[in-house]
Amino acid sequence: MHIRKIFGFLAVLFIAGCAQSTKTDWYAEYGTMDTGTPTNMLYGTLDSTVGAPSDNFIGAPTHRMAVMLPLTGDNAQTGRAIQTSIEMAVLENAPQNLSVAFYDTANNINDSIDAVISDNPEIVIGPIFAADARTMRDSKPESMPVLSFTSDATALGDGVMTMALMPTNSTEAIVKQMASDGITGMIMLAPDTTSGHLMAGTAQYAAKIYDIPVTGIFFYAEKDSESIKTATAAASMNTARVAANTRAREILSDILTQERLTAIEKSSLTLQLEKLSKTDTLGKLPYDAVLFLGDGDDTETLASFLRYYGVSARDARFYGTALWDGSDITRDITMIGAKYAALPETSPEFANLYNNMSGEFPNRLAGFGYDAANMAIGMIYSQKSDAAYLLDPSGYIGVDGLFRLKPTGENERALRIVQLTGDGSVKTLRNAPTDFIIPVYNIEQRKISPADEMELETPGINPNEYINIPPRLHDKYKSDTYGAHITIAPTPMQQSEPILILPEDDRDLVITTPDFQPVNLETINRTYIDSIEITEY
Repeated sequence: MHIRKIFGFLAVLFIAGCAQSTKTDWYAEYGTMDTGTPTNMLYGTLDSTVGAPSDNFIGAPTHRMAVMLPLTGDNAQTGRAIQTSIEMAVLENAPQNLSVAFYDTANNINDSIDAVISDNPEIVIGPIFAADARTMRDSKPESMPVLSFTSDATALGDGVMTMALMPTNSTEAIVKQMASDGITGMIMLAPDTTSGHLMAGTAQYAAKIYDIPVTGIFFYAEKDSESIKTATAAASMNTARVAANTRAREILSDILTQERLTAIEKSSLTLQLEKLSKTDTLGKLPYDAVLFLGDGDDTETLASFLRYYGVSARDARFYGTALWDGSDITRDITMIGAKYAALPETSPEFANLYNNMSGEFPNRLAGFGYDAANMAIGMIYSQKSDAAYLLDPSGYIGVDGLFRLKPTGENERALRIVQLTGDGSVKTLRNAPTDFIIPVYNIEQRKISPADEMELETPGINPNEYINIPPRLHDKYKSDTYGAHITIAPTPMQQSEPILILPEDDRDLVITTPDFQPVNLETINRTYIDSIEITEY
C-alpha cells in the first residue's frame, strides 16, 4: 500500500513545460554506431547509470512519461499487469522529478491519443494493440518516441517501436535449429490467420536461407478439430498411403491365391502380408520434420491427428515456436523430444518482486513493460539523442534477456532452443546469444510476404517399391503411383526459370475389395483452455 501511495504522487505530478524536441531522424545515427557490449537493465542496475545530481532536488525541471494501456474493459487484466511492472521500474530507478501519467485506451483511442499529444511527454509506453499503435503513429509528431507492445510490423515506424517478441525472430530461430539438426525436408502447419500466414512466409524464407526444402504448407482454423483433421490428413498423405497399403496387400494376396509358388516364396509373401496388415499406411513421407506455427493447444491436437494418420516420431521430428511457451504442451508425454524457440527464463529477482507487489507471477508482457519503463527512464536522462539511446545496436539486457530496437520499429530478441521433456519443464539445448556482435537474425518482418497454402510436393508412393515379389511376376502385378505431385526444381544455374508442376496422378484410388477398406475416422471433440496472454495483435 505504501508503494502505491508513493507512485500515485509521482503519477499526478504535473508541471507545464518540457517542449518537445526537434524532429528526429530515426535512421540518421543508426549506421554510425558500433556494436559492442549490451547495456544491463536488470533489477537494481539502472539507477546508477541514469540521472544527474541536478535531477533529484526539489524544483528541478520535470520530465514527463505517458503510458497508454487498457485499464478497464475486457483487456484490463493485461493492462494492469503491465502497469504494475511499470510502477516497479519507476519506483526503483526513476529520479524524483519524473512525472508518469497513465491513459486508458479501452474506450476511445483517439481521445486518449489526443490527450497524450496535448500533454507533450518525452516518451510514450504503449499502446498494446496494432490498430491503436497504427493510429498513434499516424497522429503523433514523428519525433515523439513510442514503445508499443504490438507484434504487427505494419503498425510500426516513424518513432513507433515495439517491445513485443516479433514472430519472425522465433520462426527464424527454430528453422536455423532445424538446419543444424540436419533436416532434409519440412512441412508447416499454421493457423489460418494473418499472423499464421506471416509466420509461414517467414519460415519459407528462412528455409531458403538455411537450405531446407519446403514440401508443403497447410493452414487450419484455430481451435477447430474438423479443420485440423482435414489439414493433417492432407499433410500426412493419408489417402495415398492407405491406398498404397491396400494395393500392396491386394498384390500379395492375389499372388498367394493365384500363383504357383515355392515354399520359400510363399513364406516370404505371407510374412510381408502379415506385416502390412498390422498398419493402415505404406510409404515414406517427402519430409522429415514438421514445423508447427500455432499455439500449444492446437499443436497437441495436430500432433495427435498426425499420429493417427501414421506419421510417427520415426517419420518426422516436431518443431515449434515461442507460441508454445507456457502452454500445457510441456506436460504432454507424447511430445517428448519436440524442440522450440523460447525466450530466456524471466529474471527471478523481477519475478519475485512482481509477485510481492501483485500476488501473481508476471507474464511476458509484464516483463516487456518493465523493460520499456527502464528504457524510457534511461532515454530521458541520457546525454545521447533519443534515437541514439533507443536504437543502440549493442542492445540491452532486460528481464527477458537480450534485445535491441531498430529504426523500422521492429526489434530483435535473442532466443534459446529448448526441448520438451514431458514433465512440465524444458531442457535447454542452446542458450540465447549474449550480444549482437555476430548478427543473430537475417530476416526483417516488414520484408516478408504472407505464405499461401502449398500442396504437398511428393513423387508419390508406388506399392511395388515396398514389397518383394518373385521377379517373374513383376510385369504381371504392377501398380500405379499414389499421391504423386512432383515439382521439378530448376538447376542451380537456371534459378530464374519457372518451376514446372506436373499434374497429380490420382488413378487407381478406388479400392473395391471389402477386406481392405480403411476404417472410418471418428470426429474428435476437444475442450480448449483460453490463454491469458495476448500473443497476436
